[in-house]
Amino acid sequence: MIKVGIVGMGVIGSHVAKAIENGLPGITLAGVAVRTATRAGAFPAYPLDELIRRSDLIVEAATQAALRDFGPAVLAAGKHLMVLSVGALVGVLDEWAKLAERHGCRILVPSGAIAGLDGMKGAREGAITSVTMETRKPPRGLAGAPWIEQERIDLEAITRETLVFEGPATEAVKAFPANVNVVAALSLAGLGPERTRIKIFAVPGQAVNQHRITIEGEFGRLRIEVENVPSENPRTGKLSYLSAIAMLRELGGPVRVGN
Repeated sequence: MIKVGIVGMGVIGSHVAKAIENGLPGITLAGVAVRTATRAGAFPAYPLDELIRRSDLIVEAATQAALRDFGPAVLAAGKHLMVLSVGALVGVLDEWAKLAERHGCRILVPSGAIAGLDGMKGAREGAITSVTMETRKPPRGLAGAPWIEQERIDLEAITRETLVFEGPATEAVKAFPANVNVVAALSLAGLGPERTRIKIFAVPGQAVNQHRITIEGEFGRLRIEVENVPSENPRTGKLSYLSAIAMLRELGGPVRVGN
C-alpha cells in the first residue's frame, strides 16, 4: 500500500482525500496537513513534518508559495511529491530533480485540466518547433490574480471577449499563479517555459474554462481543445482533481495505459 499525505484541503485536496477514502487500489490515506484545523474535516490532520514522516507520497494541493516552502523537505526525506501547483516548478525543477534523484524519490505532475501531454512527450523525442496555448475563462475565474490587480483590470466592466494577457509561461505562472498551472505543465513537458506562449482571455457569459493548444514539430501538428466545467472554485476545473485521482489510481494499480 502506498501511504499518501495531502497538503491543502481546498477543492482539489478534499476531492482527492474522498477518492482515497472511497477506495483506490493500493492507496491509503496517511493524513492531511492544513493551516486551519477545521479544513481537515473528518480526515486525520498532522503537522507537516509528521505527515511527511508518515507518508510515502505527498500530494501538494495548496499554493505555489506553499509548495516552494515545503517541496524540498519532502524530497530530502526521500518521499515522492505529486505537484498540482505546477507553476512553482518553473525555475527550480532542475534543482529539485537533482534532490529527488539524490534521495531516491520522484516528482509527479498530473496532466491537470488539459489533455495531450502524452502526445507532447512523444513529439519531444523528435523536434518541436512551437507550442502555443489560448485560455478562455469567465472573468470571475481570473479574479484576484496578481496581473489583474497590477494592471487594474476591471473584470466586471468587461462586456465581450477580451485579451488580458499574452506572454511566455515564465511570466504567466507569476501573473496568474492560481489560474494557469496548465501552461506550466505543458511547458515542462515540451519546449520549456521560455518558449511556450499563452494568451489569456476573459469571456463574459462563458460557462466553461477553455484551453486550446497547438503543438508543431517534426511529427506534424497536434491541436487540442478542452472545455472544463469549473469546480466549486471557479479558478479550478474539475478535470484538475480528477487527473490527480487518476494518477494515484495508476500508481497503485497493476496496469498503466499511455505515456
